[in-house]
Amino acid sequence: MQKVTLDQIRTAQKTLSAIVRHTPLERSGAIDRRSGTQVFLKCENLQRTGSFKLRGAYTRIHGLSEQERACGVVAASAGNHAQGVALAAQLLGVRATVFMPMRVPLPKLAATRSYGAEVQLHGAVVDESLDAAREFAERTGAQFIHPFDHPDVIAGQGTIGLEILEQLPEVGTVVVAVGGGGLISGVATAIKALRPNVRVVGVQAEQAAVWPISLAAGKVQRLAKVHTMADGIAVAKPGELTFEYVRDLVDEVVTVSEEAISRALLMCLERTKLIVEPAGVTGLAAVLEHPKSFSGHGPIVAVLSGGNVDPLLLMQLMQHGMTAGGRYLALKVRVPDRPGSLATMLAKVAEAGANVVNIEHSRISGALALGEAEVLMNLETRGPEHRQLVVAQLRAAGFTATLAN
Repeated sequence: MQKVTLDQIRTAQKTLSAIVRHTPLERSGAIDRRSGTQVFLKCENLQRTGSFKLRGAYTRIHGLSEQERACGVVAASAGNHAQGVALAAQLLGVRATVFMPMRVPLPKLAATRSYGAEVQLHGAVVDESLDAAREFAERTGAQFIHPFDHPDVIAGQGTIGLEILEQLPEVGTVVVAVGGGGLISGVATAIKALRPNVRVVGVQAEQAAVWPISLAAGKVQRLAKVHTMADGIAVAKPGELTFEYVRDLVDEVVTVSEEAISRALLMCLERTKLIVEPAGVTGLAAVLEHPKSFSGHGPIVAVLSGGNVDPLLLMQLMQHGMTAGGRYLALKVRVPDRPGSLATMLAKVAEAGANVVNIEHSRISGALALGEAEVLMNLETRGPEHRQLVVAQLRAAGFTATLAN
């Protein structure tokens, strides 16, 4: 299959001109200081439907013939692609069916339905939903809209690359989260065609890092399992088509930890006031986690690819991010089992300037000596150094304090 050209991406940009938002580049002094360079955020989390997926989905459905449109379209997704396809189909007057996993978060299910798609819940994971969508396409004649492995989808996502060059002509590095590879394939195609010296770096979560091993092997590989909070890029196998783009155009693919993703998400919330989903913040996480790897290559643009996150999950992610950033401290403290010991210990915590989030006191444990009690505490602290100070002061006061798992 012939690769997508710059002209095709420019045509997609014209097609999308009245459909998608020209999302802004935002900048934060706090992020600049952390990274030691200029970092701009391409805010696709502010795009219609809350992610970049509308660009590719609309371009793909717009390119269908009248006869193909009459048969409807079908897709499978746990969230962003589902919403992109649903809205694109609605705007083009095409019937859409979307298969989603049984346990899809309710806000994503409601959003997809609100755009007019018929949603069918099928399977425990997205792969099972994909199988059902393909079977539906074969049975009904509906056009299957792949989330990443199609030239029209790649061309639509590539419009982000054109926007970045228009907004920041002096950009030196563009950092993009990588799942199936549609987004980075399009962005890299546009940028390398116009500015071949600009670095394009892909980022994967460590626990879903199929691209590094695929690139090392020279062919597409499959992971036995993926497990990451960044569900939007939790893809076990790259696309056959997108593999060629990433292999030929992307300068490097790096990985980041779950803790790094959490810290980046929290920084976006606190310092830029942007809500970004874990997959969407992965590129920024790499810049913050490995700033020396990105220094010396001019201004950086990190694509915030999506902002669709369930509120309940967001609460958990915020706590995870605060823990990873040293803002929470979980301790086990042994105290004498006599009146006043707990109050004395808590007074030391107060003197150290920590705040108790929750606490549990127990006399029942096989590891305790006679006359001892154990206190489990979660404390709010000011950062890693403050955590060390709290532990040191408790130990100096004679308490046995250890980090809780």
